[in-house]
Order: sequence, then C-alpha cells, then structure tokens
Amino acid sequence: MKKFFDVISPPREILDERLNKYPLSREDEKRNPIFQTQRTHGRYFSQYALFVFYVAVISYLELVYRLSIFKSFDGDYVFSVMLALPAASILFFASVFASEIKNKIIASVIILVFIIAYGAQIIYFFIFKTPLSLYSLIGAKDTMQFWDVAASEIIKNGVVVALLFAPLILLFLFRKRLFLSERPKLSWLFIVAFAGILSYGVSILSIRATSGNDFSQYAVYYNIASPELSMKKLGVLTTMRLDLERAVFGFEENGNQNTAEISHVPPSVAQEVMLSKKDNMMDINFSGLSNGERNQALLDMHAYFASSKPAEKNSYTGMFKGNNLIVILAESFSPYAMSSELTPTLYKMSTEGFVFNNFYNPVWGVSTSDGEYVLNTGLIPKSGVWSMLKSGKNYLPFAFGSQFKKLGYLTKAYHDHTYTYYGRDKSIPNLGYDYKGVGNGVKVKKTWPESDLEMIEVTADEYISSQPFAVYYITVSGHREYNFLGNYIAKKNKSYVADLSYSDTAKAYIAANLELEFALKSLTEKLEATGVAENTVIAIVPDHYPYGLPKETLDELAGHKVEENFELYKSVFILWKKGMETVSVDEPVSPLDILPTLSNL
Repeated sequence: MKKFFDVISPPREILDERLNKYPLSREDEKRNPIFQTQRTHGRYFSQYALFVFYVAVISYLELVYRLSIFKSFDGDYVFSVMLALPAASILFFASVFASEIKNKIIASVIILVFIIAYGAQIIYFFIFKTPLSLYSLIGAKDTMQFWDVAASEIIKNGVVVALLFAPLILLFLFRKRLFLSERPKLSWLFIVAFAGILSYGVSILSIRATSGNDFSQYAVYYNIASPELSMKKLGVLTTMRLDLERAVFGFEENGNQNTAEISHVPPSVAQEVMLSKKDNMMDINFSGLSNGERNQALLDMHAYFASSKPAEKNSYTGMFKGNNLIVILAESFSPYAMSSELTPTLYKMSTEGFVFNNFYNPVWGVSTSDGEYVLNTGLIPKSGVWSMLKSGKNYLPFAFGSQFKKLGYLTKAYHDHTYTYYGRDKSIPNLGYDYKGVGNGVKVKKTWPESDLEMIEVTADEYISSQPFAVYYITVSGHREYNFLGNYIAKKNKSYVADLSYSDTAKAYIAANLELEFALKSLTEKLEATGVAENTVIAIVPDHYPYGLPKETLDELAGHKVEENFELYKSVFILWKKGMETVSVDEPVSPLDILPTLSNL
C-alpha cells in the first residue's frame, strides 16, 4: 500500500531526486502540475522562512527569560510575541540583501547578539535581582571586578544558558532552507514590510487598550520608567529598546499625580505655620519661587511643598544635639548575621538604643549604590539610572555631610574598596565629606573582599580626636559570594563558625559579616580610649537585604520558610549611643526614614 501511494504522490525528496536525474524542459515544467506545485510552495515558503525564524527566535528567547525570572507564563507574553513581529521584519531586511554566504554570517551574528543580550539580562537578574539597564552597562568596567560572581551564576544556571543557544544551532541545521541564493523580489520585501508595519500598529493599539491601570502595558510604555515591570508586561526586547530611546532622547514620567495648586495655599496660612515653634519648617517662600518659573516639574514641586503640612517637633527633637555621628552603610548585613555569642557588639547595639522592630529594606535597582542614595538623601532612586552618581552634580544641603559641615563638624567618608566604584569619587564629596577609598588614601590588604576591621584601624585616628565629627563608612566585607574558597573574609573567619549546624553557604555568610563585628568592637574601644564614647551616635544601615544568599539558605538561617512579600525584606537598623535608655519603635520604617529621623535627633 505504501509503495502504491509513493507512486501516486511521491515525497518531495524522491521528486527532487528524479528531477535532478531526469531534468524537465521549461515546456515540460509548465505542463507538469506536480512539479509546478512543489516548486511554487517551496519557493513561497523559502521567501519568508527567515522572517518566520526571527519571530520564533525572539518569542523563544522571551519565553526562556520569562520562565527563568518570573517562573510563570501568562497573558503578558502575548505582547512580547506581538512586538517580536516588527522587530523580526527589521532583522529580515538586515540579512537578505548581500550574497547567500554573507547573509548567513549576518544572521548568525544577529542571533548571537540576541543570545548574549538575553543571557546578560538573565544572569544580571540572578545576581542583582533587577534588570540590566543601559546605564549599568556604562559602568560595566566597575562591575567586571566581580567577573567570578558572574561566572559562578553562569555555571549554576548552565541549563538556562544552554537553552539560549538553541536558535543558533537551529540556524546552522536549517541554513539551506532559511536562505535563498537569489536576491529577494520587491513583492517579497513589500509583504514583509507590510507585515512589520501592520503588526506594530496592532501592538500599539493593543497596548493603548490597557490604559486606565497604573501597572498596565500602557503605563510602562508611555508614562513610567520601571524596567522590572516593563520586562514582565512588554518583554525584554521592548524594554531594552525603550531604555535606549529614553537615554538618547530623554524621558519625563507622566504618572497620575495629585499635585496641589499653588493658588490653593492661602499666604496667611503659610505665614502662621512659619511662626509656629512646634514645627520643623524652613523659611521658604514657595509662592515667590513660583512667580516667573516656567519649568513644570519645579512648579509642581513648589506647589506640593507649599501645601504640605510640616512635621511637628517632638520629645526627641535635638536629643543628640552636639554629638558626634558615625553612619555605616553595611554590605548585605541582616539580622541573620547577628547573635549574642558571635557578634556581642552588634547584638548589644541592636537591642539597646533605638530598637526598630519593623524595619524593612528592599532590593534596589542599582544595588548598593541606590541603597546609598536613599540613606543620604531620603529620596527614592530613579529607575534606569545610577541616581547616586547623577546626584554628584546636584545641590544636596540635607545630606548628613552637608548638614554637619555647615555646623562646623569635621566630615569624613571612607570605603574599603576601589574609591571610584559606582562613581563615588564624584558623588561622596558632593555629600559634604572629605572622601577616601582604596586607591586614594585607605590602605588595606589587597584581598576580595577587603577587611572592614582594617579600614577602621587605618582611618579612626584621622578624626577621633577632633570634636565634633561626622563620619560615613561604606563597608564591603559582607559581600557575596558566600563560600570558603573565593571569599577571603569568610575563609579568614571560618574557625568562628566551624561548629555551627548550618550549610557552608550559611556559615560563610555569617563568617563574612563577623568582620563588621570586629570592626565595631575596635571602633567602640577607640571611642572609649579617647573618652568620646558617650558623646558619639552610631547608626548602622544595611544597603539591601542579602540577595546574594539563595532563598533556601535564608530559610535555613531563619529557621522557617521566609515569606517572600514582606518578611524577606525585614531587616535591622541600629541607632545606638552608649548609656541611652532603650526606646522600642514598632511603627514600620524603611531607609527613607533615616535621614529625616537623624536630622530631627
């Protein structure tokens, strides 16, 4: 039976073999319906095979990213596929006008670039828990110092990385079917161009149809810059395209804001408020500032601040007036790193002084740099840029260094890693500090990570005898990776955690953070020896929650499964002064509250 049907309707391979062996004349071809059908269908598909392949590749890479990062598959993926069509048409035009060999090379390069781009986004998210922005690429030289962290993530996620290369393998296997030996006809190009334009129009209409929701495709496409949300709602390719477009042409967010009108604030009310001694309020005439101002953003800000009710002074206002201040931004520090046995100094500080029972610390878009920005400005960092670096050109009178310098304090800042990292050589001096790091004054042993204890020992004498002083430390010893091979600090302190009933990753995390304990012990001893311990306030703030720890390790340290919406971000803020009465604070607070709180104190 099979042979019978093979004779009646021979497979394409058999037909091609017979045609090659017994070629037909052009007249025979025109009269042969079987030959004409096979030739027409084959040529018709081959014209658009590469276009279809590009659509499939982008859709596939979007799917790999979505399943790897979001662990889910939902209706948002449809927008990724729709937006893949116009992109595929552009790629098609980029790889059909040269010779067949050159077209294959061009297509291979395009696919490889896409694989690298999607792979970089996935690995970057695994490391920093946030998308890779164009602005972060500019700082790639700094982040390449952590190439071993990236290599570790690539190895740990080898299956995902391997899946990304499937399109390149398929391109090689089907190269004969995807590329034509002849130049494309105008009609073919017109159809692909029309498909690209039509699909783009349909995509935009579909995006517009989602308007009315603050977290919709419409919102992230037109109104707000939120790479995390955009990745989920629009996909990786469109998010990167928007990131590039906004970096080149600029972008003003256009969210729904209930901005007060300046005219709604009676001048008499403002005058009455300014005369009150119960409020924390500066004598600023916002109505006068608004006169003649053309910048809409500034007008909105003047209106908002003019209509805002000032915070009242309270029993804690001026409590630490005249005291020295030491602020420490602690790398990946958390409650899991503390215990009364291993970290008595930190434990004592966390249970005395001001005890914040509900302090929450999120993961920021630019990791430590954004955590630093929030701590020093009391503002939310902008998505897609390095806000701390950008602030180096702004006037920041409320930063700790600026405030205390104006009061006659000696203001110093130190970091035990490369002083230029994250552009700190530009941003930290702008906070009002005389700044030193490794490479411009802080001389510590060259290790990875460096020692917080060594930093304290080589810098404390520069300020401790000068009264009053305000000092800012940025630590690094608690940095990932948490193991006893590549992490010098964890290996150095391994003996202290050897008997703990935890996994090696958990032990390494605690061992790395022990260096902060040793640093604080040394610092408090120096303060005691100098006689200024009772006149010095110490504030310790983690830059972010320890996202370098696997979730299962966090569960292990917590002793239970950590809830991922709130508990995961519950952290510790130490605000301590020797001899002060313990004050328990149950109100939920975050790093945004630290600058105004300390300023009030």
